[in-house]
Amino acid sequence: MRAAVVTTFGGPEAVRVVETEIPEPGAGQVRIKVAAASLNPVDAGVRAGAFGGAGERLGLGWDVAGTVDAAGVAGPWQVGDEVVALHYGAVKPLGTHAEYVVVDADAVAKAPEGVDAVHAATLPLNALTAVQALDLLELTPGQTLLVTGAAGAVGGFAVQLAAQHGVLVTGLARAGDEEFVRALGAAEFTSEGVSAGSVDAVLDAAVLGERALAWVRDGGAFAGVIPQAAPAPERGVRTGAVEVSADGARLAELVALVEKDVLTLRVADTYPLADAAEAHARLAEGGVRGRLVLVP
Repeated sequence: MRAAVVTTFGGPEAVRVVETEIPEPGAGQVRIKVAAASLNPVDAGVRAGAFGGAGERLGLGWDVAGTVDAAGVAGPWQVGDEVVALHYGAVKPLGTHAEYVVVDADAVAKAPEGVDAVHAATLPLNALTAVQALDLLELTPGQTLLVTGAAGAVGGFAVQLAAQHGVLVTGLARAGDEEFVRALGAAEFTSEGVSAGSVDAVLDAAVLGERALAWVRDGGAFAGVIPQAAPAPERGVRTGAVEVSADGARLAELVALVEKDVLTLRVADTYPLADAAEAHARLAEGGVRGRLVLVP
């Protein structure tokens, strides 16, 4: 089968599509025939060496939508099931940017009905990151939340999830994104920031760090999206950062929200797997709204 990998760190040109053996599922695993797999900033980080693994072959891709092709043992998933999954891990020999991928069975959820695989592939990593970051904040209906990077993939899901829970969301994004961010459910919008100490919590999808922390009231909460990179607590503000985990049960809840039109799936463009390096180059240019998706 073909798979996108890096063997030396660098820019988009470091991405190679190679021939490799089809992986075999072990106990508690399933193999998925990949229909679509989105490209995320974490893949660019893997490619550039941000997570280590020098001298190894590193597979790219965390998100997958496709069809169960084989199972290691009898379980809830049957051959032919259409599914989505998160294949967690920055340092792994094969990722989802391949024709087949093996994942843990408990990382899998049924694909959303009425949604094509290309759009479904944009859900797992970013929506799980958003919902698990919101878990850290422990907000209740009526509290106020500022989401930075509210027009991005994680930020957009966070706006929708928080608003659906009754949280009063202010979205921070570029001025030209105001209409879109409000359509996601943000009650307020800003392109500059808010007054110091004026919100109960911040979900910092844009990685503004201490600048965003200043907007949280004393005793509030701050959640970042880069593990171990949250600013230090101050003024009684709880600070933390989500390290996304593969959670098939939680992913199934997010799938249900897609089917209810609570969550919006956005695709910026699609690329054949053979053109994975070109997709990386487009991501590196910036300004992408929605995800780039690779199709084997």
